[in-house]
Amino acid sequence: MKPIRVISGFLTVGFWTLVSRVLGMVREILLFSLIGAGPLLDAFFAAFRLPNMFRRFFAEGAFNSAFVPLISKKYEKNENASAFANEALGGLAFILLILTTLAIIFMPALIWAIANGFVGDERFDLTVAFGRIMFPYILLISLAALLSGVLNALGYFAAAAAAPVLLNITIILGLCISFFFEWPTMTILIYSVPFAGILQLALLWRAAEKAGFKIKPSRPRLSDDMRILVRVAIPSALANGVLQINLLVGQFVSSQETGAISWLYGADRLYQLPLGVVGIAIGIVLLPELSRRIASKDEKGARSAFNNAFTTSMALTIPATLALFIIPLPLISALFQHGQTSTNDAIAMALATSIYALGLPAFVLQKIYQPLYFARGDTKTPFKFAVLSMIVNSIIAIGLMPFYGWIAAPIATTISAWAMIILLVLGTKNIGAIGQLTKLSKSKFLLIILSSFIMGLFLWGANFLLKNDVSSILERIIFAIFLILLGVVTYTATVVFLGGINLKELRASIKKG
Repeated sequence: MKPIRVISGFLTVGFWTLVSRVLGMVREILLFSLIGAGPLLDAFFAAFRLPNMFRRFFAEGAFNSAFVPLISKKYEKNENASAFANEALGGLAFILLILTTLAIIFMPALIWAIANGFVGDERFDLTVAFGRIMFPYILLISLAALLSGVLNALGYFAAAAAAPVLLNITIILGLCISFFFEWPTMTILIYSVPFAGILQLALLWRAAEKAGFKIKPSRPRLSDDMRILVRVAIPSALANGVLQINLLVGQFVSSQETGAISWLYGADRLYQLPLGVVGIAIGIVLLPELSRRIASKDEKGARSAFNNAFTTSMALTIPATLALFIIPLPLISALFQHGQTSTNDAIAMALATSIYALGLPAFVLQKIYQPLYFARGDTKTPFKFAVLSMIVNSIIAIGLMPFYGWIAAPIATTISAWAMIILLVLGTKNIGAIGQLTKLSKSKFLLIILSSFIMGLFLWGANFLLKNDVSSILERIIFAIFLILLGVVTYTATVVFLGGINLKELRASIKKG
């Protein structure tokens, strides 16, 4: 079996995730330019969130956090991993077919539950119609995600990381075609989603076969292996999908005001860029590595992998957090303030971005600490923590709604994210030394924080002195690029000088994998 190279694996996943998120930004720029924040875009985002939410539960939640450790251990012990994977594929397909059918039939009830503020206006019927067309995407992308889990367990990360790029490419091409040929934009947009799912599944199907995995989905049956998978997967689904549930609560709150869902979606896409590139990428690579190490009783190697993941992710996350908090408006204006999107829309998105940014380290740390539990087959503990986090989110979001309106949603999401990570960190005291930071990691972490604050001072000063000279679209884009380059150069020079990052060690780690 191919050995897992943690650092090179992270770079592979991070690169393709970065490509996907950059293309996602292009997608959002086109959406806000061609359609603009309002009823149509609110309806699309609400409908599009449904299959993505269930994907987080059934694929990236249950069938990744539970499935990857189990199949990794089977590969490590030379057991019949292929038969187990095909059994899981057949069972997942059966469940998703039932779910998709029920969702299409009861779509009005689903929309009523997640976007109650739409009831009584045009957004409700639009969201129901869009949802029925796009929901089958969950079947395709969830099966693709399971194949991604197989590839990750085998140590092949490229194809699984590249697959999401196809969704953004498909939507971007669809929007461009609709613009140049003057075809109905919304029709092209909503049908491009399930079409992209077909392409993603085909890509990963082919990649799995090239990696030596023979795909032969078996009929659904409750074997001993499947019983174990189901028992582990159910709490894992909620534990790993807590962010999606919190976003749904936020959508429920923000649906009371027209345009608010679009504002939150725009802010969400901006802070999801570092979260995806860093947090999700490192989590994808770390889970199978920890599973293998623990299966072979290599606790020293597992602790080393965890500490490397922690320092690498924080070296990228902390400066991103400061940048998104200090200069959200220049970034949002450069990306989204075009066409149908107004200055007021940009200001609203910037406010939400700054609040989400405060929770970014917590979101990333969840992706690092949860594998410590999942690799041991413990999904019940994160499940309990997730429930507490959701309760905190719901109480704050709904409680603050009468006073702060739609902005209560990002406030609640950020606070609940920190509640979740505090619980996860405290829980690691019961799992030995694997989840404990070394003195070297703590020292580097403090230097990373100091370097990030120095960068933040430079960004604040540049924004304060130069922002009044920015007016046109081109000037906004140039100004945003200038601020980004200033931040990158300042932070890199400072963190290397102080010793938070050792370039020689980093190059050696990449060579070793």
